Amino acid sequence: MSASSSTPITSRQEEDLQLWIDTLKKLESSLQRSEFITWFRDTAVLGRDEGKIIIGLPLPMVMNWHLERYQVPTLEAVKELDSSIKQVVYKVDGSLKDNKDRTVDLLAHFPEAKKRKVPGKQEVRMAEGIVSKILNPRYMLENFIVGSNNRLAQAACSAVAVTPGGKYNPLFLYGGVGLGKTHLLQGTGNAILQKNPRATVVYTTSEDFTNQVVEAIRMQKMDQLRKRYRQVDVLIIDDIQFLANKERTQEEFFHTFNALYEAGKQVIISSDRPPDELQLEDRLVSRFERGMIADVSVPDYETRLAILQEKSKEYELFIDMQVLQFIAEHTTKNVRELEGILMQAVAQYELEQRMPTIKSIAEIMSKLNKDPHVVEEDVGFETKDQKRATFQDVMESVSRYYSVSIDDLIGKSRVREVLIPRQVAMFIGKKFLNISFVRLGESFGNRDHTTVMNSVGKIDKTLNSDSNVLREIHALTSELGLR
Repeated sequence: MSASSSTPITSRQEEDLQLWIDTLKKLESSLQRSEFITWFRDTAVLGRDEGKIIIGLPLPMVMNWHLERYQVPTLEAVKELDSSIKQVVYKVDGSLKDNKDRTVDLLAHFPEAKKRKVPGKQEVRMAEGIVSKILNPRYMLENFIVGSNNRLAQAACSAVAVTPGGKYNPLFLYGGVGLGKTHLLQGTGNAILQKNPRATVVYTTSEDFTNQVVEAIRMQKMDQLRKRYRQVDVLIIDDIQFLANKERTQEEFFHTFNALYEAGKQVIISSDRPPDELQLEDRLVSRFERGMIADVSVPDYETRLAILQEKSKEYELFIDMQVLQFIAEHTTKNVRELEGILMQAVAQYELEQRMPTIKSIAEIMSKLNKDPHVVEEDVGFETKDQKRATFQDVMESVSRYYSVSIDDLIGKSRVREVLIPRQVAMFIGKKFLNISFVRLGESFGNRDHTTVMNSVGKIDKTLNSDSNVLREIHALTSELGLR
């Protein structure tokens, strides 16, 4: 019977609640926070009986996830607290959803650790009077994902971080928008400051440098600006291509560059194109070409997937590997686009409590006009040489989608939460894989072929009247590449 705010809680219920809180404390330490909150929200101990502990889950769709991933660690954790418990079993109880009287308020009992805030200002004035953009502490060389597209650039930045002003001076990075140049620039600056906190590292853009030159001319303080810049240890200039057609700024940068170079100070520059394609003075291009030049190109599939995995950890959101593979396969332009798709998925989860699926990611791509062809015709993750889906693939997909174990699918249970997924699996096997009724019956616990015929017929008829079932069939067959 469901407890309500007016129903007094018995001492046994209090004991069960405390046992579950203590169990969750043990589980929480070994899980990512997002994973813990997602899968243990609205759960409760429903009771204990003859060595069994019955854990209540709010929705059928989380059952399979707990059975596959959390049943063993949950049993280990609860046995440390009550040695009489030998088995963990699960039961779906829809009344647990948002029921604060019966479940544990995870956000209250497990508050998120406060993170150090990054200063809100985007710029900082240094002791020498130089204005520098703040280096983002999240941009570190250690968390930069290395692939064939950026290996040389990352290696050069790492070398500069160890020996600023050494043989890789100046260091010139070039590549398209959103490929990781800014991460490398700021990561190098952060690494230099970690090694030498007293170093003067200035990170700016060509636009900000131009604005400072204009202001100095207006205030008749050019000598002061030159003196300040020539005292820095490391000068990092982003997007140097925007100095084109700014003759006075180019002249000032040329002299500043020479002064720093001759003093053994490190200069790091980025651009969207190599030096010989810049519309800058020849003498500047010549200076850039005397140093180390490395390009950052479009990441390959493996690198894109690794970036997504790293970003998922950063966002503290547990995302199924197949979903990440789908994003990596169909988002190919740059890293920024990858992060944009992932951020949309994170926002969707935070606002709607919907875990990202291939279907939801495809919808996001469609809204962002990223790849309408993929959304229309290839919603499931599938490469050209991928083998055709098997019936085992169907069973696994249905099991995942409905959070019902495969054992239940082929078992005798006739509860609706199991019956509908079983009928859907039979329907897909017959209609899309053309498996005979006899073979399907054998696959489902040696059922009679007439039973399978009836099940397939029911789903076939339901498709005309139930849009939910139609959508579920569409999602499953798309994911399996059977459409």
